[in-house]
Amino acid sequence: MQYRIFGKLGWRVSEIGFGAWAIGGDMWGAQDDCESVRALQRALDLGVNFIDTAQGYGKGHSEELIGQVLRERKEEIYVATKIPPVPGTQWPPPDNQKATQSFPGKYIIEQCEGSLKRLRRDYIDVYQFHTWATAFNAEDEWFEAICRLKQEGKIRASGVSVPDTAPDDVIGSLAKGRIDAVQVIYNIFEQYPNWNLFPVSARLETALIIRVPFDEGALTGKFKNDTVFPAGDIRQCYFRGKNLPAVIKRVEKIKNYKNIKYPEMSMPEFALRFCLSNPAVTTVIPGIRSVQQSELNSAVSDGKLLPEEIIKDMEQFQWRKDFWHEEVDL
Repeated sequence: MQYRIFGKLGWRVSEIGFGAWAIGGDMWGAQDDCESVRALQRALDLGVNFIDTAQGYGKGHSEELIGQVLRERKEEIYVATKIPPVPGTQWPPPDNQKATQSFPGKYIIEQCEGSLKRLRRDYIDVYQFHTWATAFNAEDEWFEAICRLKQEGKIRASGVSVPDTAPDDVIGSLAKGRIDAVQVIYNIFEQYPNWNLFPVSARLETALIIRVPFDEGALTGKFKNDTVFPAGDIRQCYFRGKNLPAVIKRVEKIKNYKNIKYPEMSMPEFALRFCLSNPAVTTVIPGIRSVQQSELNSAVSDGKLLPEEIIKDMEQFQWRKDFWHEEVDL
């Protein structure tokens, strides 16, 4: 396992982390808790030391499982979790939404206590807002709550998981030095963050946590036109209508390119190496729910990056979701 420095904080975090949404068991189909625990233990055995979860994953169940596993481990493990906006408020919020509506200070502090209890820890390494709006950058109450939690030793760093189509909304708070880490979608399809957010983050030494490296599984190349997602799986909505065949068609083009350049490399490996090959990236958190996924994803962290010419070629495949072709039903 290779490690990278986590922004200004100086932590050495594994460049492959453990994305813990699926082990929450509520939005990715049925999930066995015993298998979740085995998957997490195996990932840690292989050198993974960064885990990303959220209060909303299984209504706290993902946090609870992580807390159960961490009690058995002695090595230093960094845990990032997320606070959802106040129930009933819009998610993602409109640009002009007040932070005091989505994340009032008292609520931020109360929700942190819940995460600490479920994780069975005295502190959270990275406490992230699970969404963001541009107007939040001009307000102070949320920041005062974060500072209080830091002063009390309950969190070590602040973070934002930016909305899918608005990754730049947080830049105002980065400029003020209020955010230590940004979590963002970045993959072969979604390269937009590299144009604006990444250069700013690199300049300000803000850690970058990369989510959805496989585009909800599409970039693994395993989906077929007749693929059916299980009941309760969020991908039923994501790949609804004409989305699935359109995505499969585009993935085939990437696969054909890869087979010429790297015939021995699997699509999941290629997709992860694409993300890791960007020097601005701190850690990539593929969703993991089995021992096999822990092993396959961790194996990609061997220091072998894709050359610049390959990364440049990948620009032809970028496909921002808000710019999808008319054949796609979004």
